[in-house]
Amino acid sequence: MADLVVDVRGDSNVGEDPRSVASGALKDVTMAPVRLGPVTVNTPVVLSPMAGVTNWPFRVLCEEYGPDGLYVAEMITARALVARNPKALRLCRFAPSERIRSLQLYGVNPSITEQAAKIVVDEGMADHVDLNFGCPVPKVTRRGGGSALPWKTDIFTELIQRVVKVCETANIPVTAKIRVGIDHEHETFLEAGRIAQEEGCKAVTLHARTTAEYYGGHSDWSRIGELKQTLDIPVFGNGDIWGADDALAMVAQTGCDGVAIGRGCQGRPWLFADIRHAFEGSDERINPTLGEVCRVIERHARLLTEFYDGDERMAVHDLRKHVAWYLKGFPVGGATRKAFMECESLADVEREIGRLDPEVRFPERVVDKPRGRVRFAKKVHLPYGWLDSRTTTHEEREALFGDDPMDASY
Repeated sequence: MADLVVDVRGDSNVGEDPRSVASGALKDVTMAPVRLGPVTVNTPVVLSPMAGVTNWPFRVLCEEYGPDGLYVAEMITARALVARNPKALRLCRFAPSERIRSLQLYGVNPSITEQAAKIVVDEGMADHVDLNFGCPVPKVTRRGGGSALPWKTDIFTELIQRVVKVCETANIPVTAKIRVGIDHEHETFLEAGRIAQEEGCKAVTLHARTTAEYYGGHSDWSRIGELKQTLDIPVFGNGDIWGADDALAMVAQTGCDGVAIGRGCQGRPWLFADIRHAFEGSDERINPTLGEVCRVIERHARLLTEFYDGDERMAVHDLRKHVAWYLKGFPVGGATRKAFMECESLADVEREIGRLDPEVRFPERVVDKPRGRVRFAKKVHLPYGWLDSRTTTHEEREALFGDDPMDASY
């Protein structure tokens, strides 16, 4: 659990930038390792699972900068794993260097998710399992999954019970990732946190937005403080951590035991080094030149080629989104960005890197600023009648748990 030497405050307003609330107390934040059963996270910072991003090449880069954190694989669909879908199995791979093999499962059907957890246990796939109850994407929530699922307390409870029971046999800790709720009229985070704790989860991560808020505006960190005051197990805070000072501010304001990083590390795996230094009380930060960033891009490309079993074309295509994030803020020009997007091989990537000025510094105006697009959801997509009751009928379960080809593929 984290040791705090600042007062926990949860009085910020929605829309206010919480970083300003605790800025005077940042130097007073001290952190301790977090224990998740047999797993110890020495630096309490988590790489949040992100679809298409947190495969093992990116995790390796992040872990090299912050070797004592927890780096979670991108979400694995339970039905796809049970069906032995090749892409699901690829995403379950870990690099030999990864200290803690952390895997996230997504499911709606407790029985199928239990079967997926049993595969993870029987085949020794992971040291830690996280359960996804935080995804706001319509194709997930319209099936009752992700951040929609905690509304149905019967399914939510049963799913956690089954997975924890399977994982306990192998001494594998289970954690849960949740959101504040579906919207502010249908909040679930306090109840969901209590259920997760009662059913044996070792920690909970809260993304401090509702499903309806998607990734828009600024997350309301005060809700993380509320959850921390409610639970005895560790609470990790998630949402709008773009730099090390944001991590310190979140801990100072909420008292959370650690932080989870999502979009903030896209194109910036060195953020984990910055946060490690901050949690140690150091002002040291990494501010790479363009040349140093290009060396990371080249290493990332080679690791992706290994991930794709030597297929350079697939690796370089996967790299494209990362290159856009790596180069964000650098004055390289549209033609250069376009050229990277047209690369088809490692040689192409190396050629474009060779055309850049390695001495260019990263502009101060974009340091610790948001990455990627700020996306607002127009509406929340849910199964018909989902909000009518907190529990499911037999008919609703049949409709939810029927065969869904999309749910078994990628």
